[in-house]
Parts: sequence; C-alpha cells; structure tokens
Amino acid sequence: MRIGIALLLGLALGACNVLPDSSGKQASSRAPDRAVVVSPGGQQCLTKLGSTGSRFSPLPDRYFGAGCSQLNTVNIETLQGDREPLSIANLGPVTCPTAEALSGWARYGVDRAARQILGSPLRRIETMGSYACRNVAGTARRSAHSRAEAVDVAAFVLEDGRRISVLGDWNDGTREEREFLRVVQRSACKRFGTVLGPDYNSAHRDHLHLEWGSSKFCR
Repeated sequence: MRIGIALLLGLALGACNVLPDSSGKQASSRAPDRAVVVSPGGQQCLTKLGSTGSRFSPLPDRYFGAGCSQLNTVNIETLQGDREPLSIANLGPVTCPTAEALSGWARYGVDRAARQILGSPLRRIETMGSYACRNVAGTARRSAHSRAEAVDVAAFVLEDGRRISVLGDWNDGTREEREFLRVVQRSACKRFGTVLGPDYNSAHRDHLHLEWGSSKFCR
C-alpha cells in the first residue's frame, strides 16, 4: 500500500505505527504537518483504500460548527484504473468510505465503460468539488457535502483527448457518449447510497451527485 503521509496512532493507541504497503513493508512517508489520529475503524478503511492502488493522504479530523465537519477524511492524489493511474480534478477532502466507493467506481464503472463503449481508456475525472458547508437546496437539512460524504462529477477525459461532460453530452452527445454517461451513472448507483443526475432536476443538469450512505436512491 502506498500513501502520501505516515499515520501516527500514538495519541490513540500508545504507540506510533505506519500502515504497511501491500508487500508488508513500511510505506515511504514524509513527516506530517499535524498528527493524524485514526480510530481502529478508520484504519481498516484506510487499509482497504490503499489496497485499491489509490494514492492519498489521510487528514486530521476537523469540526466547523453548524453541523459541518471533515471526519475520517483523505485527500486523493490519484485513483487506479485497470492499467494506469487516473487523475481526479478539483476534489477536496472526502471521507474514507466515500473515497473507497469512488475508487471502485472509477476503475470498474468508468474506465472499463470508456474502453468498451468509447474505445479509449479513461485518463481523468473532473469534479465540481466535495466538501461544502451548506444545506440541501431548498431545505433546512444539511447536505452530505457538509460532511465530505458527496462528490459532484462533471466530466470525463479520455486517453485519446475526448472530454465527455454531463452538461454537454447527456442529451446532445453522440449515441455512444449518451450511453456511456448512463452506464457510469447506473454503475455509481451500485456503490453509492444516493446518485442524482440530469434526469432528477435542473440543479443536476451539469453533474452527477454521488453520495455515500446506506439509503438507495438513484435517478
């Protein structure tokens, strides 16, 4: 497993530990700016995320008040495709379970669909961000974005240079591009609790909202 910083568990467990890489050796690391205290459950998720081949840095827990927080979050540097790493643009902190779901979707739901439907591997996923301390539009209920449990995906860039966007290609793309976008949305519905796209409402005309959770709502 390869992660960008050491995980210091001493504050919680009485000793300092660095998660091993997939070979069982200690991963290379740099000294963190702040100690990252990880619960046993959080450590298990980080281990699983590391096994996907994703490169990431664990982050310290932060509370912002008003129901907004970043707990058990990571910064993702790259995701792993079938053959090559995949970059991801404009993504802020996301919870580890959200990152794990995103990594599986990127590889098995998006990269493979791009190869099969569009004839080119995926190179980059473009997002509209993750964490934001705000409510669900038109309600008094906090959005999953306020807990870093949601990602808004706007477009996909292929190895051959094509850019497939939700806004431009959901309805107006080629037959293959429209099929690709619908296939990746359905794939996301198998890994995330809530998935919303252009067919849900006009607020989602330009992105796919992918939200971690136990509920199942896909539209």
